[in-house]
Amino acid sequence: MSLGGASTEEDGELISKLFGSVGKVWRADEKLFDGITGLSGSGPAYIFLAIEALADGGVAAGDYGNELGAMVLGAASMVTKYGKHPGQLKDDVASPGGTTIAGVHELEKGGLRGNAVVAAAKRSRQLS
Repeated sequence: MSLGGASTEEDGELISKLFGSVGKVWRADEKLFDGITGLSGSGPAYIFLAIEALADGGVAAGDYGNELGAMVLGAASMVTKYGKHPGQLKDDVASPGGTTIAGVHELEKGGLRGNAVVAAAKRSRQLS
């Protein structure tokens, strides 16, 4: 949320309390909202796409991905539980020369990092 020029701190506390009863509330400068839209607003679709791609990859490799949902939920829980940077968690589970790092290198070839969020933020600015 971002308070407008005519808003008071009391207004902000009331809004935080109301919206906080159904979810998390963060304060940010309004100039950051396009980036927030590109990440938080569009982010779930990126995760759904990643889950779908993982499931398709599992099928292609001969597995039906029955535990995929639990794996994705477990990974997300680790990010929130341990407070470590996701890159550190990735490094913690990737052995040198192992299967995980081989898959990570394939993902990197596809330009996975940040491109979708930047494109969504740019589109948000265009729509503003």
